[in-house]
Amino acid sequence: MPVHRQPGTIVTDHRLQVPLDHTAPGGEHIEVFVREVVAADKDADRRPWLLYLQGGPGNRSPRPLGRDGWLARALDDYRVLLLDQRGTGLSTPANRQTLPARGDAAAQAEYLSHFRADAIVRDCELIRRRLLGIDEPWSVLGQSFGGFCAVTYLSFAPQALSEVLITGGLPGLRATPEGVYRAAYPRIRRKNAAHYARYPEDVAAVRDIVRHLRDRPATLPGGGVLTPRAFQALGLMLGSGTGSHTLHYLIEDAFVTGPAGRLLSDSFLAEAQGHLSFAGGPLYAVLHEATYGQKSVSAQGTRWAAESVRGEFPDFDADAALDGEGPVLFTGETIHPWMFETDPALAPLRETAELLAQREQWPDLYDPDRLARNEVPVAAAVYHDDMYVDTADSLATARAIRGLRTWVTDEYEHDGLRVSGGRVLDRLLRLVRGEL
Repeated sequence: MPVHRQPGTIVTDHRLQVPLDHTAPGGEHIEVFVREVVAADKDADRRPWLLYLQGGPGNRSPRPLGRDGWLARALDDYRVLLLDQRGTGLSTPANRQTLPARGDAAAQAEYLSHFRADAIVRDCELIRRRLLGIDEPWSVLGQSFGGFCAVTYLSFAPQALSEVLITGGLPGLRATPEGVYRAAYPRIRRKNAAHYARYPEDVAAVRDIVRHLRDRPATLPGGGVLTPRAFQALGLMLGSGTGSHTLHYLIEDAFVTGPAGRLLSDSFLAEAQGHLSFAGGPLYAVLHEATYGQKSVSAQGTRWAAESVRGEFPDFDADAALDGEGPVLFTGETIHPWMFETDPALAPLRETAELLAQREQWPDLYDPDRLARNEVPVAAAVYHDDMYVDTADSLATARAIRGLRTWVTDEYEHDGLRVSGGRVLDRLLRLVRGEL
């Protein structure tokens, strides 16, 4: 059990074995990794525990660098646990390099069917019992997809929770996958309009880049292919506080002139690859739509919902935009089959992803009846016009969870917890404690 000292903190690493399938606890086990962080001057104190559930799906937990960001505020009150959700980080990995050991695509899809929020919550329960004891509850902070997991936790093991804090992560309890994206594309369109209003010169610049890529798709440094659709996917950045500015600086650096004329610059291609590659978190793409699968809502599965719904929004068609005079619109948090052709980190998982998209009868993730009887103190930050999570769905869920208190704000975008220096967390703590 390695223990390290960082500026102002003591960090302890834990590795625990959990069942792959919690309904078959005697079967195969995998490893989950959790990192315990406590203020250096409070290590001897008996402090309440706060479990942090990372956004994603498929992203590892933050790597602390001492008392920084929201963690500094959390350490004032808690002993914090940072979980690498199953398949991520230092937990048993699930990616193109490891999944072939499971067998063919069908075996890989069956394996990954155990990597959703319901399994993550059951992992958390085993961790809680082993580290705290059976009877001691803990607090949970869920960011984005971590908030989805927190609502699953409230649905199935509320007795384990002393309080729940959610930032940008109240899911639609009864939202279909298609409904999620029918609500998403108009939000993405609004983020595009705001970006082009801020940087009007980008309209012509983006058209120029997309026209170039339509004629000559570019090879990225890691071997991926930058096509017009892949370039449009850079709009994922538009949902963060500084994303529009970052995208603008990327666009302005697109071209250089060499002996053969204008071509896309190495710096542009390298930065674009950093934003587009799923090498660091392939489960984000493979399981993204599965996070919305619930048999009582959409028994037929997810079936590439973002791709099927996109046709209902023709203004996102790059070719049509180039044939006219309007802007080429970027897309957002949408996963498409072509991504498993252009990204080397995803290409070996193409058949596996297809099987998951066609999988039916996903278990339900939320219990509306139990949430309506909730007794756990809950506070949630809902970001006005959040690009990633529908505000209307979030507010409907807030009303459906008994006693939940909301803070609706346009001061921050979806990344408010990370960029606010602890202010978002502090506000939620005061809300959940009745101080506001």
